[in-house]
Amino acid sequence: MKSNDAKPNLFLVILSYKVDLEKINSFRAAHLDFLQNCYDRNLFIVSGPKVPRNGGVILARCDSKDMLLAVLEKDPFAINDLADYEIIEFEPTKWSSLFERVLFN
Repeated sequence: MKSNDAKPNLFLVILSYKVDLEKINSFRAAHLDFLQNCYDRNLFIVSGPKVPRNGGVILARCDSKDMLLAVLEKDPFAINDLADYEIIEFEPTKWSSLFERVLFN
C-alpha cells in the first residue's frame, strides 16, 4: 500500500432500482450508452450491477460532487425515475500499487 498527498475526488455511487427489472431492462441500452460516454470522458472507473440485481455501483472520479450530480442527471435511469442514487465521497489515503494509475492519470 502507498499513500500520496495529491489525491483526486473519488465517489462511490450506489443505485437502487425503484421499479421491476423488466422496466429497467427497457432502458438498459440507453443506460449503457450513458456509462460509455462517462468512461470516454474518464469520469467513471468501474461499474456494474449489485448482486442480487436490485441496483448498481459506480466508482467515479470527478472534480466535485456538484459535477457528478450534473452528470448523473443525464442517466436514463435518473431521467425516467427508475433508480435512487446514493453518493459517497471519499479521500483515498492508502491503495495498492495496481490502483495508482487510476488515481494519478
